[in-house]
Amino acid sequence: MKKEIIGIDVSKKTIDVCLYLIKAHKCFKNDQSGFLSMMKWIKKLSNSVISELAFCFEHTGLYSYSLRQYLHEQQACFFMVSGLLVKRSLGLVRGKSDRVDAGNLAKFAYLHHSELKPYVLPSKDVLKLKELLSLRGKLVRQRAGHKSFLKERKYVLQVDDQEIQVSIAQSIVKVLTEKIKLIENEITSIYKESDELNLTFKNVVSIKGVGLIVASAVIAATNNFKSFNNWRQFSCYSGIAPFEHQSGTSIRGKTRISNLGNRQLKTLLSQSAATAIQYNTELKMYYRRRLDQGKSKLSTLNIIRNKIVSRIFAVARRNSPFIDTFKFAT
Repeated sequence: MKKEIIGIDVSKKTIDVCLYLIKAHKCFKNDQSGFLSMMKWIKKLSNSVISELAFCFEHTGLYSYSLRQYLHEQQACFFMVSGLLVKRSLGLVRGKSDRVDAGNLAKFAYLHHSELKPYVLPSKDVLKLKELLSLRGKLVRQRAGHKSFLKERKYVLQVDDQEIQVSIAQSIVKVLTEKIKLIENEITSIYKESDELNLTFKNVVSIKGVGLIVASAVIAATNNFKSFNNWRQFSCYSGIAPFEHQSGTSIRGKTRISNLGNRQLKTLLSQSAATAIQYNTELKMYYRRRLDQGKSKLSTLNIIRNKIVSRIFAVARRNSPFIDTFKFAT
């Protein structure tokens, strides 16, 4: 292994840095001055140039945002990995500290260096898309909570619309709906400003059951289809890929989807599948035929979710809209 592997545990105010081969550790500030000091320290100890270094840290949202921007500007090779993946790969570990976590990240990257793909920073438009979708998701959940409150007050307790709690909740729902619409308009404007994203978006929404939010969520999660090799990988990431559960002759469980996955994408794809079986003739007939055969409703919907994902990747990769060949067959 020629490259020095650096594990970084990212906190709100500090970063703990561990050099795996040299076995050195130091703590720095989580800001530009800290990053500069870190790079000087690493180069001095390792006697290496930036191309001979590889960094590994967890995706911690806003806390790791500045670090990944700095490493991208320095043209450094870095990996952003799942904390759960690192934890399970190391087996039984006793104790926890930022220093230990940084060492574990360095060890993980050293052992699995050949399997990891360097992180590719998304474009500014994709990053903005992610932020808008994240904010929209929060507002949608808040609105759902207030709508549930209204339903309880109005239909269970039989209260009047003029009650102060109901009036306030209704006004909050109205404001949240307006803000959600504002975010959706901003998402639409991103596509108008980016020819590359706009082409992908138009091709993806040509599939029945896929609208603005589902298409945007998939584009953002895949970095405009650059982060996944095929649709099966994305299905696994979204938590809709089925897996066998059997061992020898004693364990013969049903094939099920894993609990691990992006729950937000999973929910959006479920909504997309529910829409598709209403407006897509082919999928609607397929859904009814499976149910008539006594198949599970949930497993059938999951198959349709995977069909939608495969179609999304197909139109995005070939840069052309979806062609409904079923209508020609009928």
